[in-house]
Amino acid sequence: MAAGLVFLGFGIAKFVNHAVEVDSFENYGLPAADAFVYAIGAIECVGGLLLIAGVGTRLAALVLAGDMVAAIAISGIGQGEPISLTLAPVLLVIMIAVLCAGPGRGPLSGRSSRPATARPSSAR
Repeated sequence: MAAGLVFLGFGIAKFVNHAVEVDSFENYGLPAADAFVYAIGAIECVGGLLLIAGVGTRLAALVLAGDMVAAIAISGIGQGEPISLTLAPVLLVIMIAVLCAGPGRGPLSGRSSRPATARPSSAR
């Protein structure tokens, strides 16, 4: 859930600070920077919400892992931005873990947090 909150926060920032984000994306050399910012903002908001809700977590993790690979390559390695060289790799590892293990046992993950009821043992 924490990673979902981080993605949601960064996604919202792409809408709230749109002009600043567009300038950054233009500096990265991306075509149609304005459209890219909206698209990545939507991906991060929706992906973050899916992770928080525990719905479609593996698909969300796959898409967000791709987002982090691009962030690491383009703004991290390409531009030396610290957040893309520190937080993005951590988020990438978390997304790979979610891909491998699934959503886990969160309150909204679709799994009950209550222990399973005991079943009567069969007679011997």
